Amino acid sequence: MIPAGRLAAVATDWHTAGSRVVFTNGCFDLLHPGHLALLAGAAEYGDVLVVAINSDRSVRRLKGTGRPVYPQNERAETLRAIRWVDAVTVFDDDTPERAIDSIRPDVLVKGGEYGPGEIVGEDFVASYGGTTIRYPMEAGYGTTQIVDRLRNGREK
Repeated sequence: MIPAGRLAAVATDWHTAGSRVVFTNGCFDLLHPGHLALLAGAAEYGDVLVVAINSDRSVRRLKGTGRPVYPQNERAETLRAIRWVDAVTVFDDDTPERAIDSIRPDVLVKGGEYGPGEIVGEDFVASYGGTTIRYPMEAGYGTTQIVDRLRNGREK
């Protein structure tokens, strides 16, 4: 895991080496096939895939009590074990804006549910010639829906 204070230096090394850096973010609380499709797809856009995850405090602020299901270190470790993921970092803010500013990714990838003007960092990435990709979502998957099914004893 890359600490937030080291992001800029590590990213500079990647850029200096000529690597195309791809960035995505999310809570990644209960990893599901939709997450895996997004990560595999995002990795195709560059040489280095960085995944920034919300800290436990950030997830609680965004999703409420009872979340996250898995603590941030376990979520980071799980993501880091995925073959398409090169680096994981944790951010404590409600948005990944500071992480994006530090990394200056060549490509910013988010799920296709986000419309124009809804992706944090999109304007910043465009300002230096980077690209934002809205990756198509896998239908039927969402951590909130999975948690609700588990709590209510429903099947998919």
